[in-house]
Amino acid sequence: MNILILGSGGREHALAWAIRQNPKCDRLFVAPGNPGMASLARLADLDILSGPAVIGFCEENAIDLVVIGPEAPLAAGVADDLRAAGILAFGPSKAAAMLEASKSFTKEVCDACAAPTAAWARFDAAEPARAYIREKGAPIVIKADGLAAGKGVTVAMLEAEAIAAIDDAFGGAFGAAGAEVVIEEFMAGEEASFFILCDGKDCLPIGTAQDHKRVGDGDTGPNTGGMGAYSPAPVLTQEIQDAVMAEIVRPTVAEMARHGTPFQGVLYAGLMIENGRARLVEYNVRFGDPECQVLMMRLGAQALDLILACAEGRLAEMQVNWADDHALTVVLAAKGYPGSYEKGTEIRGLDTLPEDSAHMVFHAGTSEQDGKLIATGGRVLAATGRGANLAEAHAEAYALADAIDWPGGFYRRDIGWRAL
Repeated sequence: MNILILGSGGREHALAWAIRQNPKCDRLFVAPGNPGMASLARLADLDILSGPAVIGFCEENAIDLVVIGPEAPLAAGVADDLRAAGILAFGPSKAAAMLEASKSFTKEVCDACAAPTAAWARFDAAEPARAYIREKGAPIVIKADGLAAGKGVTVAMLEAEAIAAIDDAFGGAFGAAGAEVVIEEFMAGEEASFFILCDGKDCLPIGTAQDHKRVGDGDTGPNTGGMGAYSPAPVLTQEIQDAVMAEIVRPTVAEMARHGTPFQGVLYAGLMIENGRARLVEYNVRFGDPECQVLMMRLGAQALDLILACAEGRLAEMQVNWADDHALTVVLAAKGYPGSYEKGTEIRGLDTLPEDSAHMVFHAGTSEQDGKLIATGGRVLAATGRGANLAEAHAEAYALADAIDWPGGFYRRDIGWRAL
């Protein structure tokens, strides 16, 4: 079959790497892709937010399945457009993607199905929000209601930080995404990610991971899109996973179906675990980045079979065949990230590194200029290793990261420290 992946980041590179291994995949296209994917797929210059443009490309290239990577095309309704044109798509409808596109929508769904989550309130003006913060005190969590590219959340340990976050949101720091804010109770505990495929009625857990959001060693400094991740997540025991499916995921999927907006795609449940009990922090409606890199390393070729069954509504007949293995990824970012950082620095040494089932460097913010590999983003590469245990995966990933010649970049030295 011919497959098109939409997106250009490390997540999409990992999806392309896994899908390419499956013999069902005849031709693979990625739009717009990045230089790291060029050996796996044909890169296409395509407006991935335009349903008509994607449909036109699919018709010209006899595409059988479209895998939508990032949240923006989902929120733009590209999956709806594809299905209306009779093209198989992996990813939720625009209405179902509200689980990520609106924090308050998710909270309302959780309240309706009694899924455990933090207490919350929504505000569309600054002064009532400030008054609520003064009443509740800190620590407290401020979230821009809409999509803010992972930058709209402030975990405020002091009341002054929370007030400043409100001023930022209503001052236009997040554009339209910050026109409303959700203020939540601070939840203590250990955070982990749980990934579940849903086909509108059935749900299939496909893996757990933990990522490191803070920029500095020891989980210090500002939040980022993620500086590394590992899978599986030891804190998500089978008992906790079973409870999350029964108390959070299945009730959510049933509530979405009851609303007339059945969810099809991957549900990424961010969970806070304390004293053996999980509560929902948030849902994303696509694979996380860098969590996707470690999941795909472990899933390999079967990822396509699972994605295809999900898109075709056949999840009830599927099971995940997990090896007893571990994967860890280290993100190499441009110096200065997540603040202002230099673009255009050269990266060397990747052509000498192994690319196999235990070693991969996934590209995110890269481009090719005059035969040189150039850094163009904040998070640029994800050095990913797989092993029989987490220590082995850690050693493989860091051996890759250490071998990359990029003076313009940096990476954390302690990914996986909690589990190790």
